[in-house]
Amino acid sequence: MFVHLTSAANAPRIRRSGIRAAGRGVRGVHCFPVLPSYTLTHQWVRELARFGTRGGLVAVHFRLDDAEPVTVRHYGTPGERTTAAEAAGRLAAMEDPRGWEVFLPRSVAAPEVHRLRRPPQVAGWRYFPGAHGRRPCQCDGCRVRGEYGGRRLRERLPHPLDGPPPPTRVLLARLAAAGDPGDSAVLLDLLHWFGLRRRRRGPVAELARLAGHPDPQVRRRLVETVWRWSSPGAAELLDRLADDPHAQVREAVADAREWLAETD
Repeated sequence: MFVHLTSAANAPRIRRSGIRAAGRGVRGVHCFPVLPSYTLTHQWVRELARFGTRGGLVAVHFRLDDAEPVTVRHYGTPGERTTAAEAAGRLAAMEDPRGWEVFLPRSVAAPEVHRLRRPPQVAGWRYFPGAHGRRPCQCDGCRVRGEYGGRRLRERLPHPLDGPPPPTRVLLARLAAAGDPGDSAVLLDLLHWFGLRRRRRGPVAELARLAGHPDPQVRRRLVETVWRWSSPGAAELLDRLADDPHAQVREAVADAREWLAETD
């Protein structure tokens, strides 16, 4: 028996036609085995609730055959292919299975659904297992825009990079002062601020020379900065970086183009 957490608004559809496979790339259903511990079984409730739900979360219990192929993993790590029975036994034997999940690479049919129930919406952990008692990070990459209590948290724990970015003319002056090729740390900081402007256009001509910088991290950050821009020369700059000798730079261009293709 496994449990899948989803918005309560999906309950009528699930009762009618099962759990639909979702995800980018390999599509499937994220779930967790039903363990003797109620808290561990529903450990993902609070974390998933942070990203918004429609009517709260419901727990969908469904049965799988022992030999059903699944992937078991700790979040953020590559998974290991195994069977449903082996995944449930492995997680049940762990001293601390928090943060683990099972991925079923298919949809769940309606006859496989055992029941739907509404778990307490405060079960489990937030951010990551063991986060309680640690100072939450408020950087632009970690905080969730529009999160409940987010404004009070930013006021209480301001991040050094909070506030509006410097004007473009100031950033360009710093870029000119950095020299050629320029210190990597200074250039990474400048590209960070250019990326935070969240504009659809930017000074592509002035930044294009960084495509030849000897540090591949600078070239990768350049891709992450300009790929959303519609400024003249942005597409040509990505074409140039797509043939970069460093694999991380080429992968950054490929990821950017894949995202752009999906959002068109």
